[in-house]
Amino acid sequence: MNHFNLMQFFEGYVRNYRRLNLSSDHNISMFTKREIDYFANLGEMLGFDAFIEDGKVDKAKGRSRPMDLSWWKWDKRISDDTYVSLDLHLERESQFHRDVETIEKLFSETEEGFRPTHVIGIQYIESQERIELLNNLVLEKNSIQQSHALMIYRFYNENSEGQQVYAYWFKTDKTIEERRAFCKEDDFGYWFMGFEEEVS
Repeated sequence: MNHFNLMQFFEGYVRNYRRLNLSSDHNISMFTKREIDYFANLGEMLGFDAFIEDGKVDKAKGRSRPMDLSWWKWDKRISDDTYVSLDLHLERESQFHRDVETIEKLFSETEEGFRPTHVIGIQYIESQERIELLNNLVLEKNSIQQSHALMIYRFYNENSEGQQVYAYWFKTDKTIEERRAFCKEDDFGYWFMGFEEEVS
């Protein structure tokens, strides 16, 4: 079973963000699409089958709630007719009021074979003060699912231009690693990211 360093995924997301070519003229849907496409391409380069809006049963809801992005492992040496594992479930959400719903979707009770090895949630939140509540919810939900989880929270900082970007990697050994970045527009109106510690 694959176990990725999800903080390395966050580092790639930050360092490559300018390559997504997102400008102040793009709408929210384009930001969502480009970010999902980035991770879909990453999954395919790593050898997974990537699917957008892939079906996943949510037993509590009694229906399928599609995953924004999934990575599935295919290996004919192990099985001729089914995927070996669901290696990633990713959700990307722009609406503040859906922050709890996004976490519930990432950690929903589902059918056998649909428990992801890794989950990534990228979501806009109202403020930094929401992070503790959301992280506690991740810990509660993941105590059952036992996924490696990366939560990326983006929020506007009134004291500076642009956004703060806080990442938390929840490991299965109960430790949490944190990294902080920012997202701003450059002089040409295109969005880029950088790490807080690299700005003097």
